[in-house]
Amino acid sequence: MYPELHIGPVTLQTFGLMFALAFLAAGALIWKRLGEIGKPVDWAYEMGFAALIGGIVGSRVYFVVQNYDSVSDDLIGNLFSGSGLVWYGGVIGGALAVLLWAWYRDFLGPALFDLAAPALALGYAIGRCGCQLSGDGDYGKAWDGPWAMAYPDGTVPTDQTVHPTPIYETLAMGLGAWMLWQLRDRFRAGVLFAIYLVYAGAERFLIEFLRRNDDAVLGLTTAQLESLAMMAIGAVWILVVRRRHGSLSQVVPSDPTRLASGL
Repeated sequence: MYPELHIGPVTLQTFGLMFALAFLAAGALIWKRLGEIGKPVDWAYEMGFAALIGGIVGSRVYFVVQNYDSVSDDLIGNLFSGSGLVWYGGVIGGALAVLLWAWYRDFLGPALFDLAAPALALGYAIGRCGCQLSGDGDYGKAWDGPWAMAYPDGTVPTDQTVHPTPIYETLAMGLGAWMLWQLRDRFRAGVLFAIYLVYAGAERFLIEFLRRNDDAVLGLTTAQLESLAMMAIGAVWILVVRRRHGSLSQVVPSDPTRLASGL
């Protein structure tokens, strides 16, 4: 494991490096797709900046709300502290910021969600590389199989061999990103994102059987319940589109610029 890289007097966190790489890779994919559908490619930078600012603000607010009793004496100081970034808050804040940006740019619609689908999958895949390198505790249950691994030098160390679930997720979501990219011109607007919801939900639901998270309800973890919700939303979305239009296929597959208008 390599939680940190030491380059002379500089110490770099590998998780942070992978987070940055995930952000850049997702942005590059969005940049390319914007060009394909006839939108300004500079929007990729704007979307990325909106997601970054919204994610940081959302994660800080979520942290303060979750830990109000312990931070109430200094709300302002804790709000602007550099510690205590919560992933869920970051996702919510980033999504809201991108939606506001899309409204400002008159791009708020199904095409926006389709634009994000392959990038979300790619970013997640690269992000899990950071979990693997840092050994942050996202690994799986004890196992002595042929590719089992221990994480003795991780930020959450263990000498017991376990399922290297970050690797599983990198491979699964990397495949998902490739698949979604290949399908980007084949469906009506919004369907690609619905497929992403079903795929990403199924991936996380299944991987949870190998991870060490505690059960929440009916023998399922909280992440599995959230995954079921994602899959249900994606499936209903697909059924509604099929029922409304009679087909999921794009009307003019050879003209991806039609996607920008939601046709």
